[in-house]
Amino acid sequence: MKKRQDRVDEMSQSTVQQKISGTPIGERRWHMNKNRREAFWGYVFVSPWIIGLALLTGGPLIASFILSLTDFNLVNPEAVRFVGIDNYVNLASDPLVRQGLLVTFKFAIIAIPVTMGASLGVALLVNSQRLFGRNIFRTLFYMPIQIPLVASTLVWIGFLNTKTGWLNAIIGMFGLQGPDWINSEAWIYPALTLIGLWGIGNFMLISLAGLQAVPTNLYEAARIDGAGAWVMFRRITIPLMSPILLYNLVICLITTFQYFTVAYVLTNGRGDPNNATLFINLDLFHEAFRDNRMGYAAAIGWLLFVIVLILTVALLGFARKRVYYAGGES
Repeated sequence: MKKRQDRVDEMSQSTVQQKISGTPIGERRWHMNKNRREAFWGYVFVSPWIIGLALLTGGPLIASFILSLTDFNLVNPEAVRFVGIDNYVNLASDPLVRQGLLVTFKFAIIAIPVTMGASLGVALLVNSQRLFGRNIFRTLFYMPIQIPLVASTLVWIGFLNTKTGWLNAIIGMFGLQGPDWINSEAWIYPALTLIGLWGIGNFMLISLAGLQAVPTNLYEAARIDGAGAWVMFRRITIPLMSPILLYNLVICLITTFQYFTVAYVLTNGRGDPNNATLFINLDLFHEAFRDNRMGYAAAIGWLLFVIVLILTVALLGFARKRVYYAGGES
């Protein structure tokens, strides 16, 4: 009887507390605290993106992997059959795949450092307080990225022309002989890198945001201690911008391994000169839409995905202890 009376007293006390707090009886158990409420509305607002990711990205990814295990042909889709890992085995002995990967890696070794350095250099330039009309220059450096890539590539073909191009004409003003930018194996990668500098507006803008996030009091303290511009750049700017630089590097790596449009327009998809521009994505395009071997092309796509994933994870692992985060973790 005593235990029953104690239980009744506890229930009565809980009822009184609910009445005092204004919460109806039976509703308290369904009340969400602040963290759960924020999480709920967060999922509600992000749900369109999650649904789009599942349907427009996840679905095609699964379909392409299934396709890579078949000999699906666009001309005879009804004759499709399951071949297992045969497509992946054939990749190892395909000389065009090896050539495409070699071309992509060679271009990445040249283009990524130049792009990273140029974007950071331009960001430093337009962030300078001494630059007159710097807002105008920021707009001018960003504007080229708004031009369609095919149209800008056609302009660059004329600009790099050996006989009538402006670049060789400028070089000739100094008494030098301009190279054959497009038709020379030795100069095609510098030419493609030069074309790529036309579209560094996004990287420049992100680097500029990182520069403006560096506390100015650190520079002032360093000047008082007698530090020069190079010391402040190396000891303050680069460490505090390391997360931004890492982000730009990862994005630059991914976009370089997706390189296709400029090479296709520049050589009309042939990979000239002497397959020097036969990037792996160009080989994938040939297999899928010229030879109609969609299953084999899907296998090339998954090979490229795995390579980029491994490089990205390795890069993030290498940078883990070399990137400074304001939160204290690195």
